[in-house]
Amino acid sequence: MKTIITFGTYDLFHIGHLKLLKRAKAYGERLVVGISSDDLNYSKKSKLPVFNQKERIEIVSSLSIVDEVFLEESLEKKGDYIRIYGADTLIMGDDWLGRFDEYRDLCDVIYLPRTPMISTTSIIEVIKSND
Repeated sequence: MKTIITFGTYDLFHIGHLKLLKRAKAYGERLVVGISSDDLNYSKKSKLPVFNQKERIEIVSSLSIVDEVFLEESLEKKGDYIRIYGADTLIMGDDWLGRFDEYRDLCDVIYLPRTPMISTTSIIEVIKSND
């Protein structure tokens, strides 16, 4: 059974997230998703996600295409997560192009194109502008 792993915040879950996860699942039989913890998001962006990590885990776990979800607590542990979950392939959006090539000795690394014209950041900006 081929295991695919991917990581993300998955805040304000939208069609771009769904399309990426569907395309990732098509590469194997088992899809494992690492959800960035609230603390990890704060350390990267100096702000917390709109939905907390428990809610984001519940949302992604509810998808039939997702086989397992875990909390990603550190960017430096990606190699450990790949080993723990026995991933054959790491799939990320192409906005991360080249950032995870160092894991090619552990598994295949594939960058998929993002869904054009949609991102959590742009959704938040639209919401703010309508206030």
